[in-house]
Amino acid sequence: MKGIIFNAVEAAVIRGFGEDAWDDTLDAASARGAYTSLGNYDDDELVAIIEALPAEVGATLPDRLRWVGASAAPILAEAFPQFFEGVDLRGFLPMLNHMIHPEVRKLYPGATPPDFDIVDDGGSEISLLYFSERKMCALAEGFTLGVAAQLGEEVNVSQASCMHDGAETCDIRILFPA
Repeated sequence: MKGIIFNAVEAAVIRGFGEDAWDDTLDAASARGAYTSLGNYDDDELVAIIEALPAEVGATLPDRLRWVGASAAPILAEAFPQFFEGVDLRGFLPMLNHMIHPEVRKLYPGATPPDFDIVDDGGSEISLLYFSERKMCALAEGFTLGVAAQLGEEVNVSQASCMHDGAETCDIRILFPA
């Protein structure tokens, strides 16, 4: 996992709970804590950090991953404002595979962001099919919620199928309330 994600988690924890909470999280996770955005770090280290987050972010790993995604989205929007300007969520999602993740791969050699297929018929629901060996679909849910909030939209997410239950992909459903 690229250090930029670790940096976003750090910033989210500090914004939400303060510097001491980040230090406590690193101690509890037995993590090194010095992450450069271009560095490569073990996925297990990220999971250990997320599992060691303050209890207020959620009880389960999926809850904690959702919190990280939702909390990190504004931080990424500050770092990469060009992706958030003049779009709504429907316009943002297709940029994941066509603009954002190619840019991530260019800026951060060795990065392996997830791939998405998007099924959007223009109605009240979008199906976001998530593909990744990491199986961090709850993080994708959190990022979806965070990006929607950043763009001034309210959405609900659920999963019609999940790799954790044996499915080939996670089918994240994004519902736009009427």
